Amino acid sequence: MSSTYILVAGDARIDALVELAQGTSTTAVVVGTRSVAEAVAASGVDAVTWLGEPGDAPVEAYASTVATLVTAAQPDVVLASSRPADRVLAGAAAAVLGAPAFTQVSAVTVVADGVELTRSVFGGIAQETDRVSGPAVVVVDGGAVATGGSAAIAEVTASAIPTLTVTENRPAERAVVDLGRAQRIVSAGRGVKAKDDLGLVESLAAAIGAETACSRPLAEGLGWYTHDRYVGVTGQQVSPELYLAVGISGQLQHTVGARGARTVVAINSDKDAPFFAEADYCVVGDLYQVVPALTAALS
Repeated sequence: MSSTYILVAGDARIDALVELAQGTSTTAVVVGTRSVAEAVAASGVDAVTWLGEPGDAPVEAYASTVATLVTAAQPDVVLASSRPADRVLAGAAAAVLGAPAFTQVSAVTVVADGVELTRSVFGGIAQETDRVSGPAVVVVDGGAVATGGSAAIAEVTASAIPTLTVTENRPAERAVVDLGRAQRIVSAGRGVKAKDDLGLVESLAAAIGAETACSRPLAEGLGWYTHDRYVGVTGQQVSPELYLAVGISGQLQHTVGARGARTVVAINSDKDAPFFAEADYCVVGDLYQVVPALTAALS
């Protein structure tokens, strides 16, 4: 049976990786605390190899040990989350295996002579299928914490790079939103005339229990929102149940970021706005009238 190794660097949110590995024998290599290993063991993987308590060493300091374990096992596929520490582990594994690394992957299939991968290209406007001989390393969004499994945890002796230690942890000065996990998103665009008017969008989001997001100009041009709320080719790729676009014209670089949404509603005063070709429901009207009325109705 084909095998997949999932690399975990201190964060058990790997349900998307477990789903991508379906149909293969899955082993998770966990760098982190015992509680992380236990959460991973409950995620649906077949086995867990835990490197023990990391102590004062950062998880990245175990990259060479992880790469050695992976190389000894010679799996068909290696999966890792796109979080920074996980990418370090994935890079080390790819280097030692001599394997290519892929991103934006939506499907992985082990075939007779290697691995076949389907992935988005050109900013998400097209898909291509790649086939490689030998193992492949895939880095994608890890998703959320999964439940429903009870894999055994095998602890192995591991050593970190001795010169690397954690001397201090500082909490982020601002909260970072995880739009990838949001089920509902209300996104603002340049149709919003002033920063103070963002309250209209945020009130609508609050009424339906949604996260707020934005198009690129509001984050990178005007600085009204932080980059973690920007949806687009170079921003966040989201797949909520509902994506409500307020005053966003719908240029390609934005719409590909929201193309994974199950239902898209667009509000725009321009009846020819490009977003209307992408949306499931289209509201032609002044957002300054439509949004407050919609908020009141939903409240």
